[in-house]
Amino acid sequence: MFWRRRRPRVKTGGRVSSSVSARTLIAVDWGTSSLRGAWLDARGQTVEERSFARGILTVAPGEFPSVLKSCFGDWMQGPDALCLMSGMVGSKQGWLEAPYCTCPADFKDVAANMVWVEPGHVAIVPGMSCEHNGLPDVRRLQRIPDVMRGEETQIFGALQLLGLQEALVVLPGTHSKWVRVQAGRIQSFSTFMTGEFFALLRQHSILSRTLPASDGEFDSEAFDQGVMLALRSNSLLHTAFSTRTLSLFDRLPAAALPSYLSGLVIGEELRAQTLQTNAEVVIIGSASLTQRYQRALALRDVPSRRVGSEATWAGLWAIAQTLHPNLLKQS
Repeated sequence: MFWRRRRPRVKTGGRVSSSVSARTLIAVDWGTSSLRGAWLDARGQTVEERSFARGILTVAPGEFPSVLKSCFGDWMQGPDALCLMSGMVGSKQGWLEAPYCTCPADFKDVAANMVWVEPGHVAIVPGMSCEHNGLPDVRRLQRIPDVMRGEETQIFGALQLLGLQEALVVLPGTHSKWVRVQAGRIQSFSTFMTGEFFALLRQHSILSRTLPASDGEFDSEAFDQGVMLALRSNSLLHTAFSTRTLSLFDRLPAAALPSYLSGLVIGEELRAQTLQTNAEVVIIGSASLTQRYQRALALRDVPSRRVGSEATWAGLWAIAQTLHPNLLKQS
């Protein structure tokens, strides 16, 4: 055991109460650049949240137990505390590799394939994998694998929060995921390097000489124009250069260019999707990104709903309940 267990005390409005549930869930989202955690009570409600700049890339091999203890050790002192971790903590660069769960799968399948760091108390949720058609005449490329870690937990959480069994879901970010869910099971998904391409163009291409040092205020009109141009064009390789030329010919002010470029890359991502005008899209992520995707989808006459960081906690709660029906009920 890498901590001693004592019954934790719940903080309530600045006061401390010794009354806790028989089973406390510590939900942890441990990604590449950040570490977030939530203490959930017996009803799955958040008692407290914490966030640290201790992503897996900042943790040396062998130091994961000590980092978890320093960040959440006081929460874990209850005799029945359960800690479930999702995200890149289960990758080869993380604490312990959790093999991918193959699509199609639901959260029960994911729960059944968790890797236990400390049996019965600390576990890592596996990521998911699927395959797409590739080159039929090249044996190694006939099927192209795709993977995700952490997003599967957010998806299951969003389904729980919205009461859905069928959904088309997008999770914007460095590597955006488009996911199809049927009968509560993730059937397939596709990854788009949208955020990473924006950063590369923004910081390391010829466009960086034209763009201002900071993104500044969001320019909704320039963003919409970028989205619409991308939707009506054939390739980001062509449209991206317009960020420079529109500045050279004073068609767009420099302050509007980051929003315009953001619209171009998000519009390119949307152009690749088969979207029905009457089919709602669920967007999961930060407020700033989900707002942009909701705006871009509206330009394609596609309705959408947004879910924030609470999806991760709801997903880990659902997985915990699957481990044992009475796992987190009060005694």
